[in-house]
Amino acid sequence: MADPRRVAILISGRGSNMRALVGQAAGYEVVLVASNKPHAPGLDWARAQGLPTWAWDSKSVDREIFDAALGKAIDEHGAGTIALAGYMRMLSPAFVERFAGRMVNIHPSLLPRYRGLDTHARALAAGDKVSGCTVHLVTAELDAGAILAQTEVPIEPEDAPATLEQRILAAEHLLYPRALGDFVSS
Repeated sequence: MADPRRVAILISGRGSNMRALVGQAAGYEVVLVASNKPHAPGLDWARAQGLPTWAWDSKSVDREIFDAALGKAIDEHGAGTIALAGYMRMLSPAFVERFAGRMVNIHPSLLPRYRGLDTHARALAAGDKVSGCTVHLVTAELDAGAILAQTEVPIEPEDAPATLEQRILAAEHLLYPRALGDFVSS
């Protein structure tokens, strides 16, 4: 089994959480940044940092074939842990099973509340006074894995989904590197 301190990060977009994981790495080494979107801006940043990257347009191929190729790239780079950081694609059951107990994700709500998308709007619509973010293990059930760490973020009376998202994202950038470091050293 690969060393859990060797981390592959999966992204789909700008990679702000990936940047936080790279910039605050403590107890782990990022050995691969992979994406299902070859033109994801985060890939350019990762390359500029000298990090190995892998990308393939997931829309052009069957999910199982894509996930098998992604898994091969992760194995080839010796990653023992996978950190999802804004990876906006459902993973196949075979992929989740293959890397069970080795994948973590950051989610913009205080799980188990508001699994899935539109978390900020849902928290505001419910009249919540607090929201936040959660680092959890990835399982076959969406956003249902064991909670590893959480941070609360107060909801302000003037908040809209975009302003709440910005404050929660700032909290994610602090929580995720610490939680990943704790996870790989446990």
